[in-house]
Amino acid sequence: MYRIETHLHTAYVSHCGWLGAQALIRMYAAGGYSAICVTDHYNRDTFDYLETDLSAPGSRADEFLLGFRRLQREAERYGILVYEGAELRFDGSDNDYLLYGFHRSLIADPDPIMRGGLAKFSERCRADGALLIQAHPFREKCTPAPAEYIDGVEVQNTNPRHDSRDSLALSYAKKHHLLMTAGSDCHRPGDECRSGILSDTLPKDGFEFARLIRSGNYRLIRP
Repeated sequence: MYRIETHLHTAYVSHCGWLGAQALIRMYAAGGYSAICVTDHYNRDTFDYLETDLSAPGSRADEFLLGFRRLQREAERYGILVYEGAELRFDGSDNDYLLYGFHRSLIADPDPIMRGGLAKFSERCRADGALLIQAHPFREKCTPAPAEYIDGVEVQNTNPRHDSRDSLALSYAKKHHLLMTAGSDCHRPGDECRSGILSDTLPKDGFEFARLIRSGNYRLIRP
């Protein structure tokens, strides 16, 4: 069985992340993980942290994926695969959404994405073939999204500094027949290797990873 982390942040892009590529890869290699998905925050705070002028022309995808690229380079030494991901937040909401299996053009222009909101992005996401999973929907200040706009729910989030009320997320996912994921939500030392998924197959890239999630052919890693 292959261990895969689904929810992880880096110090390069997420202003709340403490860990760099070398530390993260060493931690997950020691924890027996075969792959990790980098889901740095994609929100106003992130682009302020990166000192990005969102009004200037040009794609912001490469800038946002800096953490992914650095982990990918470091991971080659350890035989761990690294997938592209993101954790989106739209203006006027405290909800977060994990994005998997996307083309870079989907996240190229952050400002209209964040201003447009969930319903508009959900339509674009499905046209792109990407997967949208609501992270920790019952955490304080969060609310479960309308099921028609998402593909799944993170039913287990093991970040030790938050009560994500996972039992409510699990009930919501079952009620609406949504996909279910689990993740460590790693930001700092001690968060790593606490959750994720177990699979008989190892996806080669982010698109195969999204297809694995969509198939449901995996088990959740329980603490």
